[in-house]
This record gives sequence, C-alpha cells and structure tokens, in this order.
Amino acid sequence: MKNIKTILIIILAAAFGLGAGFFLFGKNQEIQMPSDPHHHSEEPAEASSVAEIWTCSMHPQIQQDGPGECPLCGMDLIPLDKNSSSDPLVLEMTPEAVKLANIQTTIVGTQAGNASSKTIRLSGKVQTDERLASSQVAHVPGRIEKLFVTFTGEKVNKGQKIATIYSPELITAQSELLEAIKLQEINPNLLEAARNKLRYWKIGKNTIEAIEQNGTIQEVFTLYADESGIITNRRVAVGDYLKRGEPLFDLMNLSKVWVLFDAYEKDLAAVSVGDRIEFTTPSMPNKTFKTRVTFIDPIINPQTRVASIRTEINNRYGHLKPEMFVNGILKNKTSTKSKTNLTVPKSAVLWTGVRSVVYVKIPDLTIPSFQFREIELGDAMGGSYQVLAGLDAGEEVVTYGSFSIDASAQLNNQTSMMNKNVRVKGEDHAEHLPDYTESTPVEFKQQLAKLTDAYFLVKDALVATNEKGAKSAAQEIVKALPQVDMALLKGDAHLYWMEQLKALEAHSKKITTLDDVEAQRKQFDFFSQALIKAVKVFGITENTLYVDHCPMANENNGAEWLSKEEKIFNPYFGEKMLTCGIVQDTITKDFKNPQGN
Repeated sequence: MKNIKTILIIILAAAFGLGAGFFLFGKNQEIQMPSDPHHHSEEPAEASSVAEIWTCSMHPQIQQDGPGECPLCGMDLIPLDKNSSSDPLVLEMTPEAVKLANIQTTIVGTQAGNASSKTIRLSGKVQTDERLASSQVAHVPGRIEKLFVTFTGEKVNKGQKIATIYSPELITAQSELLEAIKLQEINPNLLEAARNKLRYWKIGKNTIEAIEQNGTIQEVFTLYADESGIITNRRVAVGDYLKRGEPLFDLMNLSKVWVLFDAYEKDLAAVSVGDRIEFTTPSMPNKTFKTRVTFIDPIINPQTRVASIRTEINNRYGHLKPEMFVNGILKNKTSTKSKTNLTVPKSAVLWTGVRSVVYVKIPDLTIPSFQFREIELGDAMGGSYQVLAGLDAGEEVVTYGSFSIDASAQLNNQTSMMNKNVRVKGEDHAEHLPDYTESTPVEFKQQLAKLTDAYFLVKDALVATNEKGAKSAAQEIVKALPQVDMALLKGDAHLYWMEQLKALEAHSKKITTLDDVEAQRKQFDFFSQALIKAVKVFGITENTLYVDHCPMANENNGAEWLSKEEKIFNPYFGEKMLTCGIVQDTITKDFKNPQGN
C-alpha cells in the first residue's frame, strides 16, 4: 500500500512538471527529440537577449541600455520604439510625450469670398486739435486792474468778462471822440475816424454810444474773451502793463479732440483715410468710442518706426482729456484675387513674417509624427494668417505645443526653427541682429561686462531657488545700469542700446518687488533676452560667455540665459531639473552676428 502511494506521488509530480512547462513555454512550442542521436541542431538561438534601449520622451537624444532617469530633465526613461524615421524633417514622438506636451492640432481650412477683413490693434493718445488753439490778447495798451479768470485749466466762454484795464491811450482816444462830436458839422469825417479808432481797439458799439451820449470819459475798460476754451497757460497777473497785441492767456478748445494712433510699417498698407476705428480708454473701460481716420502721417518716426494715424471725435462733455491712453481696433476690407483663402491659425505659426514655419501632423501613422514645414504667409485675417504657399486644405497643423515639438527636434539633431545653426532650403534662420562690435568703444564693453557680473548673481540665486537672494541681487543690477554710459555710443548703436535699456530697467526693477520665485524667473527671462541681445550686438573684451537654452522653460516655449561656464545650471527649474538645457551660442571677444548689418 505504501509503494502504491509513492508511485502515485511520483506520477502527480511528473504531471505537474509537464503542465508547468506547457504553461511557461507555450502551447505551440513542441519538444523535439532528435531521431538521429548524432544530429545536432545548428539553428541560431532567437535574439531574445538583445539589449533594450531606453530613452527620454522629451529628450530623444538620450539613449541608455537600461531604465533610469533622464540626465537632462530627471524624467523616467521609457523603452525606445525602434520604428524611427530617417527623414530629418519628421519628428516621431511617443504617445506619452504628446500628452505631456498637450499637443493640439486643427485642420487647415479655407475662407470663401473676394474680400477679407483685416483687423489691426492700435494704441495711441488723445491730443488737442491744433486748429482750435487760440490766444487771448490785449487789444489796447494799459495796466491790468483786475482779472476775472485766474488759474490754468479754468474754462472760458466766448464773450465772458476776463479783465479790466486802465489805458491812458484809451482816455486820449475818448477825448478825441468828444472833440470830434463838437466839430462834426464842420468836419463829419473826423468824428467817424475817432469812432473807428475805438472800434479797432475792440471797444463795443454800446460803449462808444454811451461815451457820446454822456460826454464823460471812462478810465477803466473791460476786456471780453474772443474765443471759448480751457486756459492752458496764464501769462499775466494783476498790475502787469501790456502792450497792444500782447497775450494774456493761451486757450485750447476741447469740444473736439484728435486721437492719434501709432501704426507700424507692416500695417500701413491696410490703413486708408475713412477707415473706421473703435477705441476704449482705461478711464472708461465700459464705453466704446467710434471714429474714422482723417489723416495718415506721411513721415515714419525714425526712432519708433511708426506712423501717426489721426482721427477726430466730438468731445462735447469733456470725457476725453489730452494725453489719455487709448486702445483701438481698425477693421478694413482687403481684397484678394482668389475666390477662396487658405488660412492657418496664428497660434500654429512659429515665426511671423513672410517665411514662417508650422508643424504638420502626418496622417495614418500609428506613431505620432510631425513634419517641419516652411510656409509663406499673406495678410493677417483676425485670428488667422492667409497662406500663400506651403500648405494644402485639409492638412492637420499643430496649434498648441509647436515649441515643444521644435525643441525635441532640435535636441534630436533634426531640422528645427529653434536651432539657428540648422539651414532649411539653403536659408539661415539665425536671429537678425545688428553688429556694432567694431564701432563700440572698449570702455562701453567693460561697463557692459560689469552689468553681466551683477546679472550672474541673480542667475545663481535662481539656480538655488533663493527668492530673497534674487531680489537682493536684482538691486545690484538696478545700481549697475546707470553706470553704463550710453553717451559712448553714437547713431544707430545708441538708439539700439536705449531700446534694450528700457527692458533691462523695467524687468530688473520688477524682480526687486517680487517675492515669488516663479514670478522672478519670468522677469529674469525677459531681462535675459535683452541682455543677450546687447552682449551679442556690442561685444565683450575678455573671457567667454555661453548662451544656454532650455526648451521646457517658460511653459515649454523655451528660454535662454547667459552663463560664465559651459556646464549647465538651469535658473528656471533649479534643483528640479538642474542640468536641463544645451549651450546654444558661445560668445568670445571675436564674436560677430552672422547677419549683422
């Protein structure tokens, strides 16, 4: 009985082993026994031991033999999909990366019609109507005895009493009038001449008649306002002696005012006299004013590169005051030759200008793939641009997340707009900056270097996520900016520095007022953009500076900063992603902007 139990246990163990082997190695795998004991299989073993490649969804150039963290951004690595494209214009992304970048697309469509509405946003100021300016003058010489209007800003109505004046010349003229009355039968022309003398001095008809009837001489005369308006300049006081024609006040009638808008060169072709403009002002945010273009300045301002567009508007109730800021919208009809207009949303375009770039999603692929596409744009049409070339109706373009795709393409050594060293169709997309490195004095470059030293203090504080340190370091920048002597620069170089100086001053001062490190980093980004331009344009005298770029900063729109060392220390993320970024440019004392001048 005991032997039988032992045999049953052995049989069950064998059956369990066969079942486990069947489960582990699969139903279809057969155990082959060689029929010939001398036969040996020479078939190679299956490549199941091939090493798996792991990569980062946001930095595809990172490839490792096993799982881990991305050395650039610290994200977990994922297995690499081996079905990669050889087309340098096409970037393949994992579905996880697409979700992470929140990539959104839209179908390119057309707008029918022979005319399209072009909307231009304008800013400007309320100004006085120069044609309504006037001066209140004294028509007779004399001494001011009393003033009835006494301060700047006071309103004056036409015919209003404004002053009384004592005039010896008027007393003499009255005496001549009374004598002429006595001699009117002998010489009637003498009487008329005496009356005209008083009339020419703006003495009223009733006053002249009263002098003739009473036969008495008035010693003090009243002056009346010739025009209505607001006193903008008071020129006299009680007791002043005036010559004939000397002004008492400067007046400006504000019943009608000008609203002057600034229009950039690229928008002038779409602006015509008679175009309608709707505008608002911060003092009355809920009220919309309507006006029309009456004049376009034929001269471009050489400093601001804008032309003035003048409109006129009635201001009966005085709501619009000179120097008020306004924001306007001009809608114009621009004719087109084609019956339909192919349009692309503005958010899809990486560049603005005639030569621009979009990313097109390639259809019918299991792997999300996006093609770098250079297109040619026409006029802006509301929230879209007219497409002249490079896209077809029905294609799907990326409208949100283009910068993330472009950054990934750049880091993957593929064609991208963010990498200035990449050429597309033989055209260099480097940043268009002037080059004043040769004409800039060494002294100015040295002063600019001291400014960058203060800048590095802010950068180091942000790397350490030290908001108090960044705030304190920004105060050193505020102190260093006035030490940069702009008088050393001449001509266009001087004007270019003034443009950058405005941004440098504004954003450095803003950092000194902020306690939130993320808000400081945003201002630091703006400050860095201006400082990088200044360093590239004017040059340095010694050492080497690096322009670093992080594609994930600024909500995946990318951001740059200056560094004294080649190693990456990211001020936009600090310890979270300390080494995320690449060296985009190296600036030495011999650096030249490739497209300068």
